[in-house]
Amino acid sequence: MSLHADTHMGRLELRVRDMAGMLAYYTEGVGLEPLADEPGAVTLGHGGTPIVRLTESRELRPSRRSDAGLFHTAVLYAELPALAATLVRMYERYPHTYAGTGDHLVSQAFYFTDPEGNGVELYHDRPRDQWQWHGNQVQMATLYIDPAEFVSTHFAGVDPTALPPTQAELGHVHLQVGDIASAKAFYVDALGFDQTAALGGSALFVAAGGYHHHMAMNVWNSAGAGPRQNTLGMGVVDILVPTVDELGKADERLRFAGHRPTFDGRTLTVLDPWRNEIRLAVG
Repeated sequence: MSLHADTHMGRLELRVRDMAGMLAYYTEGVGLEPLADEPGAVTLGHGGTPIVRLTESRELRPSRRSDAGLFHTAVLYAELPALAATLVRMYERYPHTYAGTGDHLVSQAFYFTDPEGNGVELYHDRPRDQWQWHGNQVQMATLYIDPAEFVSTHFAGVDPTALPPTQAELGHVHLQVGDIASAKAFYVDALGFDQTAALGGSALFVAAGGYHHHMAMNVWNSAGAGPRQNTLGMGVVDILVPTVDELGKADERLRFAGHRPTFDGRTLTVLDPWRNEIRLAVG
């Protein structure tokens, strides 16, 4: 049984050492807005939609490049001019964090690395009727996008003050894991996502409701990685389902597969094979 078709991503927690520097990056660069402030943490997003929660964790050490954990956080923009405006701001204020582009056929994406080494993807989806499916697998690729041409096409001559409020959300979360077979057993067979694409034994893409991917896992830097230690970087990954009944079904699937989720009737929390914390809630 799969996760409900209306399942989508909630917010991603990042455990950070330099709160001031990271807050500046995600507000002044990425352009996220503070939505909630609490001692030692701030939630950022757009239009009231949470995307990232920064939690100050100065006592933690940085993760290593070969560790399991976050590959990138992916912010999905509803409109191309808003994405282009964000790229202009990033190129002006944080050009050294630029990491590349990718036309994935289903989407157009631009990659950065934040000041503490966390990957960031900023992207826009092409219309779903342009996605090509082969059975239940979506066709994706990684083709080059000229960022200057993209900005010129979608932002040249646009008055930034005349743009409507940015609409964006956490589109997907991409993980580094130790092996793809274990990732599929957890995220597809137990948690209930559908597999939407795979790159041999090196990457897996999963989603609910016919999306191209809500989560992805790869072993490009992390093949053979074991469970995570308590490090900086990714904290809790929030996934939102439409009803409490869906939480109960996920709880049953996970327990049947031998996992030990915590379910209090409102949220379900479980650790994947690499001790990445996944939390399901109604939203």
